[in-house]
Amino acid sequence: MHRRLLVVLVPLAVLLVAALGVPLSVTVAEREIQETYVDRLNDVGRFSSLAETALSTGRTEALQQELARYHELYGIPVAVIDTSGTVLLGPAGAYQEAARDEPALPRIVTAALAGARPEPSGEWAPWDDSALVVAEPVGRDSEVVGAVVTISDLSKTRSRILTRWARLAGLGLLPLIALVAVAWPVSAWVLRPVRELDAASSRISQGDLTIRADAEAGPVELRRLAESFNTMMDAVENAVQRQRAFVSDASHQLRNPLTSLRLAVESLEPHLGTAGNGRQVYDVAVDELKAMQRMLNSLQASARMESIRTASPVDLDAVLATRVDRWRALTETAGQTLTVDVPPGLRLLEPSGGLGSILDELISNALRLSDARAVEVTAQAGPGAAGGGPGAGAGAAYGGGRGAGAARGGSPGTGAGAAQGDGAGDGSGAGGVVTIVVRDDGQGIDASERVQALRRFWRSPRHQNVPGTGLGLAICADLVGAAGGELRLEDGLPRPDGSGHGFAAVVALPAVPRLASSPDAPAPAPA
Repeated sequence: MHRRLLVVLVPLAVLLVAALGVPLSVTVAEREIQETYVDRLNDVGRFSSLAETALSTGRTEALQQELARYHELYGIPVAVIDTSGTVLLGPAGAYQEAARDEPALPRIVTAALAGARPEPSGEWAPWDDSALVVAEPVGRDSEVVGAVVTISDLSKTRSRILTRWARLAGLGLLPLIALVAVAWPVSAWVLRPVRELDAASSRISQGDLTIRADAEAGPVELRRLAESFNTMMDAVENAVQRQRAFVSDASHQLRNPLTSLRLAVESLEPHLGTAGNGRQVYDVAVDELKAMQRMLNSLQASARMESIRTASPVDLDAVLATRVDRWRALTETAGQTLTVDVPPGLRLLEPSGGLGSILDELISNALRLSDARAVEVTAQAGPGAAGGGPGAGAGAAYGGGRGAGAARGGSPGTGAGAAQGDGAGDGSGAGGVVTIVVRDDGQGIDASERVQALRRFWRSPRHQNVPGTGLGLAICADLVGAAGGELRLEDGLPRPDGSGHGFAAVVALPAVPRLASSPDAPAPAPA
């Protein structure tokens, strides 16, 4: 996070340094050019006075030697020309060669022959390669008989400008480096409480309500924020604990009187006659007492499982190895066909209460509610969030199954599902998702009822007389969500009669990177 803060601060500092450095650099360049121009102006002024005397007396030998010596020492061609532009004195060859590359020369020479002192032609920009042309008239007013012209190469001057600019850039970098050196630890110190709050919020979103933020570090405002956050979490944790305790205590306290009531009712069976409605009323009473006991078991299981909020990595192969044989035996007893097609080496984050318990619940719902002939369990890993393909989760659709079964490992049975690839995660790397799908070719569920099927105590109208509480699937969805995953319901396998699709429950959980030392358990062979 402090990197993003530096991304904001450093460009601002760069703009500030540039706002001060660019005008200073321009001033430095103009000053160097100005000094060079003044030097050349003094030189041509001196040569102009000498040329006026030499031309008027006809004694030009000394001036010719001096102009040649000047060119030899400084590499600057200087020439005395007449009003027609012909070179009278000086190195004519070097002057004419330099003059060919200067388009501003005719304008400057014309102005000088007219008796004026023209502005310099040189550009101060270091990337410009034009020369500095300076001309001085020989004579005065209408008596101008020629001009002295110098063509100066500014490469050395521009080199000095670049050197000065490099020094200025180095001086400008010093405050930037100092800013980064100071801002990095300071921003880290300021933002450390924010990062800790973010990490604490992430842990809390996974169900760990015991996490608290450090209220002793950082600026005063952030310490107050951390204290308020901790106070809020104390209140939330206390409320959640009281709620769970109430559910657990209430269900526990009701078990004994309910058991006594059931024993009392069942003890009446020998006294019932064969005639009348007594036997029917007795059967209804016993069924209702059994349903109430299942409900209490589910509530206790829900409170117990929700109190365990820590998710941990697990190998899917190891989970299936302990359950597939039992699923297959039960499906064969029920006259169903179970197919398990799971690639080896998938590793994912297991919800609290165990991934096996969740799969048991889905299989149990398929056995009791779907009337399916075929059940499939498949898995796939891939990138991204769970997307899903066709399929529907039988147990989920039919009102959830037994909550107690989800908590204690569930009732064995069959289920069906297929990982469709969209939404699957990479089981061998972080950031992916492993999708496990249980799907069947049974009755299925309407799309309009799938959201309600994940709610507590909801049951499909078609299964009101089937044993169950409507808690199992809701508990599974909560546990999967607490582990950072998703449980959703979709269409399943096509029905044998072609009347539609069965039901599929899709469980998408975060993938966990596999360590090099972790052994790969063999995957169950497809049945």
